[in-house]
Order: sequence, then C-alpha cells, then structure tokens
Amino acid sequence: VKVLYMLMEGVIALSSVVGNVMVVWAVRINRSLRDTTFCFIVSLALADIAVGALVIPLAITISIGFQTHFYSCLLAACTVLVLTQSSILALLAIAIDRYLRVKIPMSYKRVVTPRRAGLAVFFCWLVSIVVGLMPMMGWNNLQNLRNNGSLVPNDSLVTCKFETVISMDYMVYFNFFGWVLPPLLLMLAIYVEIFYMIHKQLNKKVTASHTDPRRYFGKELKLAKSLALVLFLFAISWLPLHILNCITLFCPTCEEQDYLIYIAIILTHGNSAVNPVVYAFRIKKFRTAFRKIWKLYFLCQDPAARLPQRGSQRGRSNDTRLRQVDDDDV
Repeated sequence: VKVLYMLMEGVIALSSVVGNVMVVWAVRINRSLRDTTFCFIVSLALADIAVGALVIPLAITISIGFQTHFYSCLLAACTVLVLTQSSILALLAIAIDRYLRVKIPMSYKRVVTPRRAGLAVFFCWLVSIVVGLMPMMGWNNLQNLRNNGSLVPNDSLVTCKFETVISMDYMVYFNFFGWVLPPLLLMLAIYVEIFYMIHKQLNKKVTASHTDPRRYFGKELKLAKSLALVLFLFAISWLPLHILNCITLFCPTCEEQDYLIYIAIILTHGNSAVNPVVYAFRIKKFRTAFRKIWKLYFLCQDPAARLPQRGSQRGRSNDTRLRQVDDDDV
C-alpha cells in the first residue's frame, strides 16, 4: 500500500508542477488573461506548484516514518497548512471578485483595480502564514509527547508524522471550524447569489435603446460555473481529511484504517493537479493559451503566431463599457 501511495504521489507532484506552471506561463504571455480574477488564479496556481514541488516530497518522506527533531517535523506540517489556507483564501477572493463583476459591471474596473487586487493577494498570503504557523507558536503536541515519554531524551527527536506533532484541537476547532468550513460556506452562498443575479439578468427583456446584456451575463455564467467547479473539487478533496481529523478528536477509541488516511491525503494533493485541467476544458482563453504554448515552445511550430491581446478602447458610453468588460472576460 505504501509503495502504491508513493508512486501516486510522484505522479500527482509532476502533474501539479507542470500543469500550474502552464497556468502561470499562460497568464504571463497572454495580456487578455491579466485581469484581477486571473491574478487570484495565479496565486492559487503558485500554492499548487509549491504543493507539488515541496509538500508532496515532504509527505512521502514523512510516510517513511523517520526520526527527526520535533520542530523540523512541525515546520514541514505547518507548510502544508499555510499552502492549504492560501488556496482557500484565493478561492474566496475569486468568488468575491466574480460577485462584484456581476453586481456592479459598469463600475467594476474602477472599484477593483490591479493595485487593490495585489493587496488582496498579499493579505491572503499574510493571513495564511499566520494561521498556518500557529502551531509553531506553541499550539502543538510537544508537551503531550514529553508527558507520555514519546520524545527521545535530550535531542527532542520524534517519529515524524503529521498527527504526532499537530494538535487535533488546533486542526478541528481552529483550522477546520474557524478557517476552512466558514469560507467554504461563504463561497457557496456567494456563488448561489451570483447564479441568481445572472439568471435574473438573462430573463430581462431587451429594449431597443440598450445593448443586449445577455451576451455579457452569458459569458459571466460560463466562467462562474467553471470557478464554482474549482471550488466544488477543492471541497470534496479536502473535506474527507478534515472529517477523519474530527473522528480522531471526538472518537479516540475509533480505529483508523491506514488506507483511508492515504486516500484522503492523495485526494488533498490531487486537487493541486486538477485545476489546470478544469481551466483547459472550461475556460476558452486558457485552452487557447495552452495550445499556443505547446505549439510555440514544445513543438516549435508557428513561431510568428501571437496570442490574443486585450482591447484598449476608452471613453465610451455605458453600453460600450459593458461590451468592453465582456470582451475582456472569458
């Protein structure tokens, strides 16, 4: 079982790094992808790259059960927590961004500026670091290990496992109930409201004096569905592991099967590899950019081709501005 787990982790790590590097690369070379939503998507992709390049190798090493210093093992575990929290907050930022795009389409670009989007990304990572590193500040199992004699005397050596160093009180009460479940429920409410507003706009009758809003909101609906799918996949990937943590805390006598823990861990890591697949199949701009990258840089074909560029029209009426926002999107 452990060998199969390590092989699957290796495949997921490679897929996660390659796929998410492609996402960042696509945004870097394609100006039409450089709006605020894709800024948050890049933040999410960077966290997923770190999962593939750093967290999964650490998880494979930890699964071997080697002995190391308590705080070395704790730092490795906290790295996972920081990256998980950054993914959750990036998804929340994306949901809020899409809500504002549907709620205030005319003034969206004035309200959600690149500078404010950058500050939001910085704030998300700052909060993630504080939340994820909380066990390093004392909320950990060090005292419990000392009390039951599990630590090697003098050297503070411990058999490195996540549940050995991380307190389940922290994982359930603070992390899950405080920083995972509430954002997921808030995102669910936001997407329900987005779909409701779009549905209401699509059912409006068009008068002769106004531009048909259905084209704009139709594209918003497509992108909202794609991003809601990313949220859904994140939830089903991470909830099983948190449910197992709850069982560990609330039912100490319940016996956990190793294969269930391995499946839950693979699901969490696998989520980092699926987002680029969702973007490729669901978002046309990414699909086009991925094809261009593949042809230009891997097959060395069509060197003169250029990726679509963003329009630069300014100073139009509200109807024209609506069309411009529309054209800049999906």
